[in-house]
Amino acid sequence: MKSVDNTQELQAIIAKQSEEIAVLKQQVDWFKRQIFGRKSEKQLFDNPAQGDLFADAPTEEKQPPKTTPVEAHQRRQKNKSDTDVNDTGLRFDESVPQKVIELEAPELQGDNADAYEIIDYKETHRLAQQPGAYVVLVYRRPVVRHKASETLSTTAAPTNVLDGCYADVSLLAGMLTDKFLYHLPLYRQHQRLTDAGITLSRGSLTHWIQRAIDLLTPIYNAQRKHILQSKTLAMDEVPIKAGRKQKGKMKQTWYWPIYGDQHEIDFTWSTSRGRQHVLDQLKGFKGTLLTDGYAAYSKGVAQLNAKEKTVHHANCWAHCRRAFEKALKMEPLDAQVALDFIAALYKNEAYIRDKDFDEQKALQYRQTHSEPVIGEFFAWVYQQRQRTDFLPSNPLAKALTYAHDRQTELKVFLTNPHVAIDTNHLERALRVIPMGRKNYLFCWSEMGAKQVGIIQSLLVTCRLQGVNPYRYLVDVLQRISLHPASKVHELTPRLWKEHFAENFFTSDLD
Repeated sequence: MKSVDNTQELQAIIAKQSEEIAVLKQQVDWFKRQIFGRKSEKQLFDNPAQGDLFADAPTEEKQPPKTTPVEAHQRRQKNKSDTDVNDTGLRFDESVPQKVIELEAPELQGDNADAYEIIDYKETHRLAQQPGAYVVLVYRRPVVRHKASETLSTTAAPTNVLDGCYADVSLLAGMLTDKFLYHLPLYRQHQRLTDAGITLSRGSLTHWIQRAIDLLTPIYNAQRKHILQSKTLAMDEVPIKAGRKQKGKMKQTWYWPIYGDQHEIDFTWSTSRGRQHVLDQLKGFKGTLLTDGYAAYSKGVAQLNAKEKTVHHANCWAHCRRAFEKALKMEPLDAQVALDFIAALYKNEAYIRDKDFDEQKALQYRQTHSEPVIGEFFAWVYQQRQRTDFLPSNPLAKALTYAHDRQTELKVFLTNPHVAIDTNHLERALRVIPMGRKNYLFCWSEMGAKQVGIIQSLLVTCRLQGVNPYRYLVDVLQRISLHPASKVHELTPRLWKEHFAENFFTSDLD
């Protein structure tokens, strides 16, 4: 009996260690993918022409050359485009400045010049760039003397956006877009100014940026107020280092971007990742909140609904899918079953978008085609969770638990046509924070982090609304002092596009 018991114990130990080894291998594969592999979670089907980075090198086999019949040539029609294509294939619109360089014909020079005449011109286009193109605007103001009274008067200088500052609005808008839209830190912009022959203090650039963002803060507040009036909100969090914690170490803080149903975004900022920030930001909101599975959201919604149920909580299917995708390497068959279920849901959403269904038709289509799929999916999840061969560390077991615990939230989109199936639209919009983090690394102060959130809220919304961010900033920085404070909401990118996009202010440089 003892030998039998020992054998069973050894088998149990071996099975447990095998499972732990498989989990560790899965973690190593994940790290390899993060360093060398693709980041996309899109499914790829087997392609014989695509090799594996970590697979053994295949042995080459010589094959006889294949003959391929060549079809008769047909001239392909050119694709129609709003921008004409010139002889060198360069595309550009009328707003791009051009410099014409006249070339002389050698035949028109010398003794035989009279034998030739110009009958036409041919043009060759090349795209050129000026490194750090800056211009100094010189306002020559006449000083006038009254002959009779012998008094002097001078024409007033044009008003500037920042009082007592010699930065034109075009420079302010350019610095803001360069840093926060194209992620060019101020120290690099300072180097570019120096290379262009302009001597400035880097502190001056920082001061100008801060003052410009202060002018834009009322517009940001108006946009934030409108976002909270949405029927559905998407919310997420992304880390950023801001403020000095101790010598050589920065504080870990977070942006909590909120995406409204009219394609506006608000990058709120907090020193904490707790639910209190969710409560503070969603005061007065009545509608549906779409998030990932982070517990702070569910606890925050529960606390908001303690007295009156005003906020419905929905969860993102992309995050649910992500958990099964991580288990694909270790449990390929069972994880693929889950991915196939979720792929059917996304196929239905793509059909709704392609047909441009209205709210009622979209709701009916979801209930007819997606609801049965979700029913089968959660029945499969329940069945899989009855298995006893999973360790808690198994990635498939974690994915099953994630989906099971969020059944109610994952089904919300079936009954509300305004709710998206995932938060991918928000994740695309918040990429500016990780991109900036890779360039300027951190925010030196907490106030700086708040100001980054303000300007990114406006710039990203410009992108979402199809508004040129530089043109928008040049206009509103000049317009805000002239615009009534009661109508500041008209200067948000969403309404600016309707009221001022056709007649915008420009810099004196233009």
